[in-house]
Amino acid sequence: MIDDPIVEEVRAHRQAHAARFNYDLAAIVADLIEREKNSSRPVINRPPRRVPEKVIGSGKERTASIG
Repeated sequence: MIDDPIVEEVRAHRQAHAARFNYDLAAIVADLIEREKNSSRPVINRPPRRVPEKVIGSGKERTASIG
């Protein structure tokens, strides 16, 4: 696997953020929600996309929700 400095930086920030909350997922999520509320950046919520998914062996397509 190729070392990517950007991926490594993101992982280091994620690790440091999780460590601040003693790896408590509820506390991490609460912090992220609070940061989102206090941010001046717009938050965009998109509806789930439907993408075609081939059913193996039938030759027919059906839709599956990806989200």
